[in-house]
Amino acid sequence: MGSSASRTWGGSTLDARRGVRRQRLLEVGLELLGGPEGASAVTVRSVCRHAKLTDRYFYESFADRDELLLAVYDEVAEQAQRALVEALTSTPADTPDAVARAAVRAFLGLLTDDPRKGRVLLLAPMSDPLLSQHALRLQLAFGELIRVQLAAAASSPQPAPLEQRLTASALIGALTQLFIRWLDGSLAVTPTELTDYCVRLLLTSVPLARPQTP
Repeated sequence: MGSSASRTWGGSTLDARRGVRRQRLLEVGLELLGGPEGASAVTVRSVCRHAKLTDRYFYESFADRDELLLAVYDEVAEQAQRALVEALTSTPADTPDAVARAAVRAFLGLLTDDPRKGRVLLLAPMSDPLLSQHALRLQLAFGELIRVQLAAAASSPQPAPLEQRLTASALIGALTQLFIRWLDGSLAVTPTELTDYCVRLLLTSVPLARPQTP
């Protein structure tokens, strides 16, 4: 006999129904976390109410509210990383301008296609300590992507000189602030204007990533 999880009810297995409920909770989590109130809007009660599910179904997928928060954040972060990697790998490495433009467009595309995702990645961590620590790890991953591209653009023979790491860290900080100010409306520029500036910022930073000669 099959396990209870594999038995069907109304043409659907228990595992399949659990998966549907989990996805519904994630969708509501994205809606609330990516909304104007951010992390403060996400509680077990509010999520269950919007998802039209009882807390019993919440706890079959998530141990607590924090686990849901991290799951929503990680899902959006993975989409952002995937978009960046796809943009970088599909662009010839010997064309720094095209590489920089492809990367910026890929990231901004995620933010403009669904502004909730931008608020989850960049705004929500500003008011929630748990997400703030999580966002630091994401910045390190993005910084490494930038460092690798800087190394290629600077034609550096060394694997990871100090200059590459410093420049990548500085760029992550600058780009993050630009995107945050753009998302919260305090930086009134068009996506095209923001893209063009970010590309210039990346390209003008390439000399800083070259090893200093004595």
